[in-house]
Amino acid sequence: MDLSPIWLTLKLAAITTLLLLIAGLPVAWWLSRGRSFFKTIIEAIITMPLVLPPSVLGFYLLLAFSPRHGLGKWLQDAFDVQFVFSFQGLVLASFIYSMPFMVGPIKSALQQLPVSLSQASYILGKTKWQTFKSVLVPNIKPSILTAIVLTFAHTLGEFGVVLMIGGNIPGVTRVASIAVYDSVERMDYPAANTYSLILFSITFLMVISVFVFNKYQAKSPLE
Repeated sequence: MDLSPIWLTLKLAAITTLLLLIAGLPVAWWLSRGRSFFKTIIEAIITMPLVLPPSVLGFYLLLAFSPRHGLGKWLQDAFDVQFVFSFQGLVLASFIYSMPFMVGPIKSALQQLPVSLSQASYILGKTKWQTFKSVLVPNIKPSILTAIVLTFAHTLGEFGVVLMIGGNIPGVTRVASIAVYDSVERMDYPAANTYSLILFSITFLMVISVFVFNKYQAKSPLE
């Protein structure tokens, strides 16, 4: 049983989640502060992967980063970087495809915080960054954990978008979801069942941990 697709999938999910956490926190904070037409456009673009077929997104990423023309050719010639049929291409595709799962919960949590929290921090002389880091973020820990788990779990199950831009290269781009598909195509149902069961177990344990953590956080000190 080749478990390399499982390890590759976990590696992809971990890197994608970490990058999205770093980028998603400030983006969610910016989107939560007021409304404008420009912010609406940005939020719509971020949300598109929720409704767009993964194969469509993967197709356009394949065209955009093809080493034969355009942006992909420039990256290849200038920096010797190739996103198509490479692990870094999987990271790029996963970053874009899983972004709404990180940004959405954090943005909603920030919008639900009382304005008085930020105002009190400003009165005490804190900057916007200090307020965000020391006041707002500690008050939305359950939502941040939910966003992390959703992003990680969603990346585990990606298929269409990673297949389009990464292909099926063993040890490089052959993630678990593609391994399941290949096993079914070969009618190797035991292998498909093993891959599926591992992914199901990891995702189930992560979701359960979020429910337990949020329930614990919601308990009052008197309970």
